[in-house]
Amino acid sequence: MPQLIEHIDAIARQKQRDVLFLKFSDPENLDWEIKKTNSSWNWESSVGRQSVIEWLNNNQISWQPCGNVADTNSMRSYAGQIYIDVPFEETNRVYQQVLGYLENPDGSTRRPDVWFFALTLHDAMKNAHHDAPGFWNRWADNF
Repeated sequence: MPQLIEHIDAIARQKQRDVLFLKFSDPENLDWEIKKTNSSWNWESSVGRQSVIEWLNNNQISWQPCGNVADTNSMRSYAGQIYIDVPFEETNRVYQQVLGYLENPDGSTRRPDVWFFALTLHDAMKNAHHDAPGFWNRWADNF
């Protein structure tokens, strides 16, 4: 069944705040640049992704699938990315819980196959023109 997956920058504009999201990679091939062209890795069977989703669900932390930052110069398939519905605020208790799960105290990752990102609202606003009615339909017509 088709599913509408929003770009992470659109989610930031809807929430009117900085947002957190995750990308996942093949644990056998952790070089992100190489992973982008590795078509044999299946994000749906990613143990790292499944573990993170299970942890988020067990801790009652909302999440949803999301796309990368929208780019009118390219189109990419969904690769398992997820938005975590927690404010990116150092003093937020739930943010601290997520951070503690994903990172070691020194800032290094606990799971090398899980990439943890924050997108600022300021950067997301660079694509605010994408929110105009019909923008993506006009874009698709000219792709």
